[in-house]
Amino acid sequence: MGSGGRQSAERRGGMTAPDEMSWSMVGAVVPSGPRIATGSPRSVISVDSPCSALRRIEANSARAARVPIVYICVHNTICYRTRPVGILSNMNFAFTEEQDELRSTIRAFMEAKSSEEAVREQMETDNGYDADVWSQMAEQMGLQGLHIPEEYGGSGFGYVELGIVLEEMGRALLCAPFFSSVVLAANTLMQSGDDAAKSAHLPGIAAGSTIATVAFTEPNGKWDESGITMEASGSGSDVTLNGTKSFVIDGHLADLIIVAARSSAGVSLYTVAGDAAGLTRTALSTMDQTRRQAKLEFSNTPATLLGAEGKGWDILSTVLDLAAVGLAAEQVGGAQFVLEMAVQYAKDRVQFGRPIGSFQAIKHKCADMLLEVESAKSAAYYGLWCASEMNDELPSVASLAKAYCSEAYFHATAENIQIHGGIGFTWEHPAHLYFKRAKSSELLFGDPTYHRELLAQRIGI
Repeated sequence: MGSGGRQSAERRGGMTAPDEMSWSMVGAVVPSGPRIATGSPRSVISVDSPCSALRRIEANSARAARVPIVYICVHNTICYRTRPVGILSNMNFAFTEEQDELRSTIRAFMEAKSSEEAVREQMETDNGYDADVWSQMAEQMGLQGLHIPEEYGGSGFGYVELGIVLEEMGRALLCAPFFSSVVLAANTLMQSGDDAAKSAHLPGIAAGSTIATVAFTEPNGKWDESGITMEASGSGSDVTLNGTKSFVIDGHLADLIIVAARSSAGVSLYTVAGDAAGLTRTALSTMDQTRRQAKLEFSNTPATLLGAEGKGWDILSTVLDLAAVGLAAEQVGGAQFVLEMAVQYAKDRVQFGRPIGSFQAIKHKCADMLLEVESAKSAAYYGLWCASEMNDELPSVASLAKAYCSEAYFHATAENIQIHGGIGFTWEHPAHLYFKRAKSSELLFGDPTYHRELLAQRIGI
């Protein structure tokens, strides 16, 4: 694993357990919130950061703890066991005050810059995002560099903080190349172990001046290693790529493209400039217009090897696990928002002289949505902690979180439309925007069925 793939214990944003609460861990839905028990204090490091919330996380990180609990139960048919840590009573798992402040700061920014009106406007543009907002995210908030190590121009925070940001972006349906640049490309660079590539590309991503993405899926639609058939010819500095990549997030505008292709040594990763010779980029017409995708065609396109030749899938499989966890956090944000939307409408809409929320059928729909959303939070938050620790549980938990959160988000958006009735089906109402995002996110990186099978393989079933 590259030097940037795992931050030091002092800089990782953890979670704390300030209060006490007794509850049974076995066979119960875990309360929403991070899954960390109180541990020994860590040293404090303070650096300058453009966001006061981030500075406070750093200044108070000594209160964070890093000991996992024993069980996470996210569905009445799934109970996932982790490492035992001793007595399980008197634990209350919660975000730190500083992480809550970060959430509040990001939510306020998203409400101001990614309102429904702004989202609809950006959906109609060629690039699909607002360049001014993108610059503000980098210069005022430091969001693009949040997870990137300090030595490459970032802030060096952990995956928990990144997950908070992604959750709030999912809640607001942010139209921006953040996921492609930060979650996919930056993580790939940090996991590659290629110091030269990290020095060349990570500072630009952190500053918001470089939009990057990862291209690995091909027209065959497979998300595993067998789906990579693109050919890489040559060696050293004289490498060319031939083939087609599909469903590339923000591929139509990326300045840097990390491409998975097969060389004589096996699957390898290569960096390609967005304006490279022989590269043709075509924006795809997608159901979800808030997240753009593109088809990329390579014809003797010059490329540069990233990391060790033949080790590309080892890197990419870890990145896909990190991406699945990040996407789960984003899905949780969207699911929570549509739940709130549905409950508010059930309170406000009056039929037969009473709010529709007083009818049993609507009550049951809202209750089922709440159960699924809270359970999805449990899976996503535990995945964030595993990603922050880069522990051995990450692959299994990533597949679990992706499968469950995908279904929870899609079901919540579908029920939200049903509760709204006829108005929920119209273009004028935002319910359909979340429904489309939920469906595209469900399929991204593999659908729930794919990840259940992958989970079974990973835990040895």
